[in-house]
Amino acid sequence: MKTYSARPAEVEKKWVLIDAEGLIVGRLAALVATRLRGKHKPIFTPHIDCGDNVVIINADKVALTGNKRTDKTYHWHTGYPGGIKQRKAQQVLDGRFPTRVLEAAVRRMMPGGPLGRQQLKGLRVYAGTEHPHEAQQPEVIDVAGANAKNKFRG
Repeated sequence: MKTYSARPAEVEKKWVLIDAEGLIVGRLAALVATRLRGKHKPIFTPHIDCGDNVVIINADKVALTGNKRTDKTYHWHTGYPGGIKQRKAQQVLDGRFPTRVLEAAVRRMMPGGPLGRQQLKGLRVYAGTEHPHEAQQPEVIDVAGANAKNKFRG
């Protein structure tokens, strides 16, 4: 018996829609990263982009458990001497680009390299309920109903 290896022409990319309101960031990011890579499909091939396109709405209403909202810190460097910057998760979620918390969580769960960057292009995150992908007729995934732990109860 030979091992099956998918070809790029055989891959069928679906569109899925996830409502992130009240969902826990880490659990949602793990599910989204799996979908983007295509590991949920029986034809998964590690060196081929066989993942789906994922649209996430209400990303500004995600939940962080424990004290992560006030304690979790995002660091980056400007490239200049002494240019280390930091911002708390609460500042990011209440700021101008609240989608970056979820984008960073998903990006850090994806593999590094050209394939991971290509697969990450299939992620679209929106702060509100509106999104411009109605024409693709995305399939709605109920993440909160899949496991009781996915929804924040605190």
